Amino acid sequence: MDVPLIISVDDHVIEPPNVWQDRLPRAYAERGPRVERSVGRMIYDGGLVFTEDDGPGSAPMDLWRYDDLVWAIPRGMAQVGYLDEPSARSITYDEMVRGCYEQTARLEAMDANHTEASLSFPSFARFCGQTFLERADKELAQLCVEAYNDWMIDDWCGGDGRGRLIPCTLVPLWDPELAAQEIRRCAAKGSFAVAFSENPVPLGLPSIYGPHWDPFFRACDETSTVINMHIGSSSAMAVTAPDAPLEVGMALTAENSVHAFVDWLSSGVLARHPNVRIALSEGQVGWMPFMIERLDSIWNRSHFYGGQLRAALPEPPSTFMAGRVYGCIFDDLHGLTSRDTIGMGQIMFETDYPHSDSTFPHSRETAEKISAAADLDDHEAWQLVRGNAIECFRLSRIGIDR
Repeated sequence: MDVPLIISVDDHVIEPPNVWQDRLPRAYAERGPRVERSVGRMIYDGGLVFTEDDGPGSAPMDLWRYDDLVWAIPRGMAQVGYLDEPSARSITYDEMVRGCYEQTARLEAMDANHTEASLSFPSFARFCGQTFLERADKELAQLCVEAYNDWMIDDWCGGDGRGRLIPCTLVPLWDPELAAQEIRRCAAKGSFAVAFSENPVPLGLPSIYGPHWDPFFRACDETSTVINMHIGSSSAMAVTAPDAPLEVGMALTAENSVHAFVDWLSSGVLARHPNVRIALSEGQVGWMPFMIERLDSIWNRSHFYGGQLRAALPEPPSTFMAGRVYGCIFDDLHGLTSRDTIGMGQIMFETDYPHSDSTFPHSRETAEKISAAADLDDHEAWQLVRGNAIECFRLSRIGIDR
């Protein structure tokens, strides 16, 4: 099978050290996000805490500092090129391949990986900007969100990246009116994808069931901005037992997307905002057929449970899937074999560069293998690796139309 050039809808960028220092007002230079090199260890004390010393186990590391926050970059976020190292080790920028944070090197890596275009989530800012939500000074936090977005649109996705790097921006999560303003500001600059939480409740924010987020949803509707929800963007992951090995949690990462899927198809948001599209990033899709069937079954029996689902949705939940709800896969053969139930047009492909489970530099071979195993025809393979992304994100706006 001759797999077309890939459009990856879930990659990641390690923010260059100068993103905020170059863009924040001078008065915030000593408080805004900045990188400092130090020697020490990360220890667990109710959370990962940096201890500065030069004793056994200490090593050089680059630390992001921002008000009261100290954040060390884990190898797992920049695993490409260092597959033999443990993901939890803290590293410096010198220990990353340059494609993690430099545009030219990223474009070269994409060329080597049969990839035409890529959408990236942040790292220090976290998957939907939780870093800024959690800081007390919201005036500075808003400036940080705007600075990140300007860098994402103008620098990371500008110049040689135009038409290849797809901007995905952030919003001030603590204020839906400010979020709506930022959606419109970024759309005017050419960005039509935004990162949002798969579940705002664990972040201390209202759920999507009430009216709280309507200004944000209206802005996304009016600007045709796709809402992207990466696993972990609720700052919570599935845990079965405190002594379960890490691998158990890794096997259950899709559970976050399952919950988001049910919330969005049950909340009525898609019914109220007919131009809103959502993408569930890194959640795979093999679980979708059962949840679609289950939701429709419950909708049919809603009168037994109080009738709220029928009141929110004029039609069964499954009717809001086509062209509205997209899943993202990197190796989900079971999901592809269920494409007739999910809708082949709703499944997109990702390479997850430069994370530890990235298929780089073998993403083409991965796409070929799963397409052949699922018996996709040429058109379906095109839909998977690029066509659905073009449709979902309306990429003709940046020059990609086939």
